[in-house]
Amino acid sequence: MQNLPERGPSGVTDLELAALDLRYEGYRLRQPRREAALLAAIAQAGIQEPLVGVIRDTTPILLDGFQRARCARTLHLHVVPFASWGTDEVAGILQLLRADRQHALSLLEQARFVDDLHTERGLAPADIARELGRSPAWVTVRLGLLRELSPVVRDALFAGAFPVYAYLYTLRPFRRLRSVTAADLDQFIGALRGHRLSVRQIEGLAHGFFRGPPSFRQELLAGHLTWALQHLEAAPPDPDGCSDLERVFLQDLEQTQKAMLRVLAKSQDPKLQSAAFRAQANLLTAALLGPTTAFLRTLRQLHDHTGQA
Repeated sequence: MQNLPERGPSGVTDLELAALDLRYEGYRLRQPRREAALLAAIAQAGIQEPLVGVIRDTTPILLDGFQRARCARTLHLHVVPFASWGTDEVAGILQLLRADRQHALSLLEQARFVDDLHTERGLAPADIARELGRSPAWVTVRLGLLRELSPVVRDALFAGAFPVYAYLYTLRPFRRLRSVTAADLDQFIGALRGHRLSVRQIEGLAHGFFRGPPSFRQELLAGHLTWALQHLEAAPPDPDGCSDLERVFLQDLEQTQKAMLRVLAKSQDPKLQSAAFRAQANLLTAALLGPTTAFLRTLRQLHDHTGQA
């Protein structure tokens, strides 16, 4: 596959809202609060930024601007501004994944489109990485992230019914516990779905659900959310003085230290010589060497900061 040139959308035209093909709407995260603010802004000043997609066989396929499209539908606007990235869906998706910081996709949105390129379009991960100017590890991480999501979790996250940040940085680490299964995560997210809770509240509820007594889990699954939150407020502070997030991060540091020691000990083993090993190890070491400088700088900053405690 040849590298596609960077290009902006062609001229803006007015299109009938009903004519837009919304097949990729489920690939984008819904953000109810932002959408509410956008609705108010469009009601006052109209749509200021065109929707963007590709036109295949005269059908405009939307890739970016689903919030604006929903707002237009709510406000009974029948015509919307539209700019095209050409006629090739693959090229359009790649262009979307290359978007500038202002229009950058979230991690999960990137994962959804990368998975589409791989499973539906047949692009190899190495081809996707080359087209995007990314490392193979960048692609592999996103493919792995999407595949670990159960249908229950995926639906809740993309529907905006459960905060993505809380899932990525609070719930995912619980999977490292042998006692926590994918079904447990489904139950927990199902119980909290649609409730506007802070990350701190979700963290506390997760600790009680996965590590607390069975009675706490039963109350939460029964829908007694208020009771569960009040129970957490009344609970004494953890004896080690660390929050769940802090404990998980400390575990990350411990695992990093152990992994470093294992690599140092095994890297010179003469048994590591097969062609398959060398090829995969070369890719992985390249991916690790990239962020090495930033990783060491962050580690030093963390060391200095925690040393002041």
